[in-house]
Amino acid sequence: MLHTVSARWRFALVTGAALAGVLATASLGFWQLDRAAQKEALQAAMDAREQQAPLDGAAAIAALAPSERLHRAVYLQGRWQAEHTVYLDNRQMHGRPGFYVLTPLRLDPGPGVVLVQRGWIARDFQERTRLAPVETPPGLVRIAGRVAGAPSRLYDFAPAAAEPGSSPIRQNLDLDAFRARTGLDLAPWTVVQTGAPSEGLLRDWPSVGSGVHKHYGYAFQWFGLCGLMALLYVWFQFVRRA
Repeated sequence: MLHTVSARWRFALVTGAALAGVLATASLGFWQLDRAAQKEALQAAMDAREQQAPLDGAAAIAALAPSERLHRAVYLQGRWQAEHTVYLDNRQMHGRPGFYVLTPLRLDPGPGVVLVQRGWIARDFQERTRLAPVETPPGLVRIAGRVAGAPSRLYDFAPAAAEPGSSPIRQNLDLDAFRARTGLDLAPWTVVQTGAPSEGLLRDWPSVGSGVHKHYGYAFQWFGLCGLMALLYVWFQFVRRA
């Protein structure tokens, strides 16, 4: 009698645990599918903005909401502020390590300054601080690009405040800190310069993606775990006993 009661309790506990595990993993799988659908909608919106007519000037960009201006093509005119050029370290292009070169552009007609991610240069493996020459034309220039947020960040072992302000080479760049240090009337967005290689810079930027595929991958894993738990439960509780 006691053995029968114990077996029933054990069966009930195993069934409850298996049911909870199946429900939890299935819910996580559907949640990942929902995230994938959201990312697909975001990617479609990004692609649509990239196909729209280019904006001309910072005033046209500022007139848009922050969510509507990202990834829009744009033309800007101004003068480079070469003395404030920054080199972001440990950036890759074509699998090679190097630097992203960022230079503020003082708009003409103004007012205001926009930080432009101008392109990429390779690293000197013999001397890390030796930078490849980059041409910065004087006078009025006109560039093509796309609107972006702040420069992408890498993991930083030291806080940004600890970086020497006089060094043009740094791991990351905070727009607010850069604005305070330089005194420039910097816009809260940046522009990624596009076009053919020039001025010693490459511009084969990585394509902007929403990361939808990873959510499908996670969903597959959760549904796979859900199915495995259900299969093991049926095998041990029914098939093997029979």
